[in-house]
Amino acid sequence: MATPDDVKPTALDFEAAMDAAWPALERQEAGNWVLRAAGGVTQRANSIWPRSPEAGQSDADLAAQLSEAKAWYRRRRLLVIFQLFDNPVTSALDDLLDAERFTRQSETLVMTLSAPVAGAPESPGEAASSELAVELAPMPSGEWLRVWWEVDGRGGEDALATARTILEGCPSVYALARDSGGRAAAVGRLAIPAGSTLGGVYGMATRPDARRNGYAAAILQALLQAGRHRGVTDYWLLVTAANHGAQELYAKAGFLETGRYLYRQERPRRAPTGC
Repeated sequence: MATPDDVKPTALDFEAAMDAAWPALERQEAGNWVLRAAGGVTQRANSIWPRSPEAGQSDADLAAQLSEAKAWYRRRRLLVIFQLFDNPVTSALDDLLDAERFTRQSETLVMTLSAPVAGAPESPGEAASSELAVELAPMPSGEWLRVWWEVDGRGGEDALATARTILEGCPSVYALARDSGGRAAAVGRLAIPAGSTLGGVYGMATRPDARRNGYAAAILQALLQAGRHRGVTDYWLLVTAANHGAQELYAKAGFLETGRYLYRQERPRRAPTGC
């Protein structure tokens, strides 16, 4: 996943970094697909990443591959979900999922930012000043987890424990900003996969009662600066297509949309009814 200074990372480089930044607890290579599972905690860690189509793969081969994937997820009592990037080379798979009546969910923008080379002016996000102090740590504290989970979490303590294992599966920097009363107000994470010069911004969350006070911008600025000090050359982040407020924040920091993906999920089987 490391990229030379004079070579820009490709879409597949970013996809591989995303996979490493949010590692599933279980993972299996199935041809050109990566099957991922984590007890149902987060779509990302419980989805199939079809890295690229295999040359000469027929519709029958594709259907057989899907059948095997279904069996893998059935054994784990999970639905089959694909993380499908907007790429014309996956059109055959998309057609098959349409025929299988897979739903479309959570359309997400991939936004990227190239860090300036040594000696060049800072990027907009790094150059912005902030009077808010931001604490950085190599692991998520209990406070960090609580703020993030209260904003973005789905599930109870068991699900949170699984999510923590996922987070700690990739080297990262965790940022936390406090309000005037000393309470954790906002958090964010910069994942830097081992051996990579790519950094991914995740876990951006602000307590509802602390919003519109500049915390998110301060967190983002601190993460970008932390990444630059650690040799990150290019950043990515993921934001849902419906979250226009976050998109505006990231655009001000210099991030540009460079791709999209959505989740294709099979419909749950209905249990028999009646006598």
